[in-house]
This record gives sequence, structure tokens and C-alpha cells, in this order.
Amino acid sequence: MKTSDFDYHLPPELIAQIPVEPRDQSRLMVLHRSDGTIEHHHFYEVVNYLQSGDTLVLNNSRVIPARILGQKSGSSANVEILLLRRLDDNIWETLVRPSRKVVIGTKIKIVSRHDATADEMNVEVLEQGEDGVRLIRLSDESLLERFGQIPLPPYIHTPLADAERYQTVYAEVNGSVAAPTAGLHFAPRLLNDLQQKGVQLTFVTLHIGLDTFQPVRVDDPRQHKIHKEYGELTSEVADLLNQTKKRGQKIIAVGTSTVRLLEAAALSGVIQPFVGWVDLFILPGHRFCVTDAMVTNFHLPRSTLLMLVSAFAGRDFILQAYERAKSLGYRFYSFGDAMLIL
Repeated sequence: MKTSDFDYHLPPELIAQIPVEPRDQSRLMVLHRSDGTIEHHHFYEVVNYLQSGDTLVLNNSRVIPARILGQKSGSSANVEILLLRRLDDNIWETLVRPSRKVVIGTKIKIVSRHDATADEMNVEVLEQGEDGVRLIRLSDESLLERFGQIPLPPYIHTPLADAERYQTVYAEVNGSVAAPTAGLHFAPRLLNDLQQKGVQLTFVTLHIGLDTFQPVRVDDPRQHKIHKEYGELTSEVADLLNQTKKRGQKIIAVGTSTVRLLEAAALSGVIQPFVGWVDLFILPGHRFCVTDAMVTNFHLPRSTLLMLVSAFAGRDFILQAYERAKSLGYRFYSFGDAMLIL
């Protein structure tokens, strides 16, 4: 297995720059693993593929204003900081740009983007890692709502008119630096339609972090170090999922983040409550214990997310579906169209 096995060419014009409105009007490609067939629908038609008694699992993590801009103390040099992972009160793992002169001991002054007269927030660099990673201390992380911005992926170049459009409608628990984008397609009315049909909705939390921004750079993906992301799955959710399995009905995971948490919680063979760091890297050959079906977006080439969906549906089938999507003008990545893998 090579990283190049998960490569494909994508014309830039197929990278979605703005979301579809309403949310559930995006396109939906349905992949049937049982016979290798592909169907084309709109996302709101996903309700036709779920049955009463099935359980739909959604990630309720909310994107925080993780992008902060400042200046090095005693200098006019601008610094951009992307918060990646909260380690303790006011202590964060971050990406810093430009990183060359931001070393241990560097102090950075952050000024409010809303109010030039507001109090400052200050940053001190505590540790220095590779590829621009820095461990920092914030003077007061409670000020992030005032000083920070919602970070959009680097391939989105069109400003977002409403920052809430990069949140799922059920986002509740602050902590992610990128949206669990498969969930962006769900509108309140669609969630209601699913419940009216008898589909059970349940929520887990996985805060999306560094690995979303890191491509696989090694030739052998098994040598790639996946970064930890904090997750929680309650005992009530574990009981519901185990009962769903016992009845012989389906668990449908919304997004690769949800899949990783579900599978991490079931490494013993039974779905257990989970609180802690998830570092499960799912590659072809993984035995899925929980996930029966998956809602996901179209992912970047050579990414851990493309490897995960290839593990679930088969690399050849996924790449065939991606080529079909390209030929039919599907929209790719965070604000793009969706896929339901059955």
C-alpha cells in the first residue's frame, strides 16, 4: 500500500467555494457496496435510505474562532496563529505562520478585530515543534470570541457571508478548528423528517484538529503519524448503539470524524463509553465493528480521510465514484456535495 494509491486529479473549478442553499439541496451520490452500483440524488432524499429503528450518529462539535492575528512584541512583524488542540487551561498546540522567527519565549500581542480600543490578548510561545507547530499560552482564552476568527480551509478563497454556515445546525460543544463537514448538509426540517420516520438521532463529540490540515507526506501511509483528537461518547449513546446492533438494524455515521470515534470506542468488540484522545488511523484492512453506513463528503487526494472511506468501501470503488463525480460536475471538499455509502 502506497500513499500514491490514494491520489487523483481534481480540476480547481470543482472545489466548492460557497455552500449550497438550502443546506439539504446539495447533491447526493449513493454507493451500494453490495453490488457496486451508484445512484444520484439530492441530499434531502437520504431519508429514503434509512429505516425506522436505524440510528444516525452525528458529531456535535462546534468550530471555535481558532484563527488569531497579532504582532510580535517589539516588532511590526505580523503573525497568524491557528489553534489546533487545547491541552490545558490557556495552553494550546498551534500552527504559526510565518514560523521561522517565532521561537521559544516569543511574545505576541493580539488586538481585537472588532474594537481597536479593547483590551489586548497576549500569547507566549512555550515549545517549538516541526512544520510550524508551537505550544503557546494564551493570557485569557475566554477572549477568543472577541479576538479570533472562524478558520476556513485553505482551498476556500471566497469570504463567508455568515460564519454560522460553517457550523452544523446541531453544533453545541466548542472545540473544533474545522467543521465536521458531512453534517453541514443537514437542515432542521430534514432532521425532523428522519425522526418522523422513526430514525433515532444521537450525538457524539470529536473535536477536529491538526490532521485535517496535514497531508500524508510519507510514501507508506502506515508510517504516517496521525494526531490525536479529543472525543466523548456517553454510556447512554453506547447503550443505544449496542441495542441497535442487537436488533439487527443499522448504525449510520455522519462524517469520518464520527466513524473514527465509533470505531475507537469498539476496539474491544463491544461499543463502550469513551472519553479521551482518539488516534485511530483507519486504513484499508481495518475491520469495522460499528459503522454500517456512512455519510461523507468528497475528500482531498492523498488524505487520511480518503484512506478511511477507501477502507470502508474499497479503494477502487471509491476512486471510480470520484471519477464519476468529476464527470458529472459534483462539487468537492468542505462546501461540496455528499456521498452516502451503504
